[in-house]
Amino acid sequence: MLTMYSTSWCGYCHRLRSQLDREGIAYEVIDIERDPASADYVMSVNGGNQTVPTMRFDDGTAMTNPSITQVKQHLAALETA
Repeated sequence: MLTMYSTSWCGYCHRLRSQLDREGIAYEVIDIERDPASADYVMSVNGGNQTVPTMRFDDGTAMTNPSITQVKQHLAALETA
């Protein structure tokens, strides 16, 4: 499952969530302010920064603040791999 690391106040996160919903893409949201382990993960893939939205894909790869187009392209690439 696609995972979005987010915060409640992140405007970019809200925008990407609405785009994922519109595209019918399933995902789980984890608030890094409520889950210290997820905040550690986000920092591990973002050079020590808590940058959100950070997306984690089923193959273990991550994208930081991606566009919906980038998410869709990566998901399509995973399906054909």
